[in-house]
Amino acid sequence: MAKNSKPKSKPNAAFMKPVQPDDLLAKVVGGSLLPRTELTKKLWAYICKNGLQDAKKRTLINADENLKAVFGGKKQVSQSCSSTSSPLIRECAS
Repeated sequence: MAKNSKPKSKPNAAFMKPVQPDDLLAKVVGGSLLPRTELTKKLWAYICKNGLQDAKKRTLINADENLKAVFGGKKQVSQSCSSTSSPLIRECAS
């Protein structure tokens, strides 16, 4: 019997399109062009490296000075940081 193999799904092109972080976000993830997926990974790496995830309620992030600027001055935000950081990136022309 032959295996039923599904074709591998292709990555969403919109997520892979390079974006340019603005100056506030660049302090956290760097200023170079990068895909949205990599931007989110770097944002989480920064949060983990600096121990900013709330110890009691793990769905909250305790913002330091750099993240306060990114998250509009809020001390604590939920894990939906991707939608919060969206206004801080610019799409790059192909």
